[in-house]
Amino acid sequence: MKILALDTSTEACSAALLNGNDILSRYALQPRKHAELILPMLEELLVEGGVCLGELDALAFGCGPGSFTGVRIAAATAQGVAASANLAVIPISSLAAIAQHAADEFSVTKVACAIDARMGEVYWGCYRQNAAGHMILEGKECVMAPEEIPLPLDLDWTGAGSGWSSYEEALVLRMGSTLEGFKAEVLPHATAIAQLAAVACQQGRVIPAGQALPVYLRNKVARKSVRILHDG
Repeated sequence: MKILALDTSTEACSAALLNGNDILSRYALQPRKHAELILPMLEELLVEGGVCLGELDALAFGCGPGSFTGVRIAAATAQGVAASANLAVIPISSLAAIAQHAADEFSVTKVACAIDARMGEVYWGCYRQNAAGHMILEGKECVMAPEEIPLPLDLDWTGAGSGWSSYEEALVLRMGSTLEGFKAEVLPHATAIAQLAAVACQQGRVIPAGQALPVYLRNKVARKSVRILHDG
């Protein structure tokens, strides 16, 4: 299976090419340069991997939640690249990508993901590893104050994501004995997106390029932004 993946949903910008059992990647922490970095990253990977765009099975992207601008860049890039080669698209949650990245890097099986959503809130989701090593969402992803996050029902959870740095005290207090520790430095990575996308592709969970849309979770912000654009 050949999947090209990208993510610009947080301060990290990354791309990956999954080609069978091999994976190539690019990664940069340059939050203000996502728009200019992501296409060259994709092009470099295709050249390095010796793969043409039309040979891909699908293109995957981190659909959010995350930075409002970042998820729009990812969705627009995915739409444009996929449409140019008539590729199917696979949206992957940025929180799921954090969970998979943490599982791969630190050999943990239960990850409580938090991305700083600003406005005193976090984007939140709890993921558990299945028998195949893939992270599966428990419950629902949401956005809310760290003091109000829904708690997992068992112990030994590892926190991951920028929310654990921004709201450490509140999240640690809220999680209590269910928390084993946290890795605030873990961000979404396109390699994790490619892995999760391969599973989705095998299951037929793909969409046309035109349906590659951002996921914000915070609907009131999205509505406000649309209203401002309309009024302007």
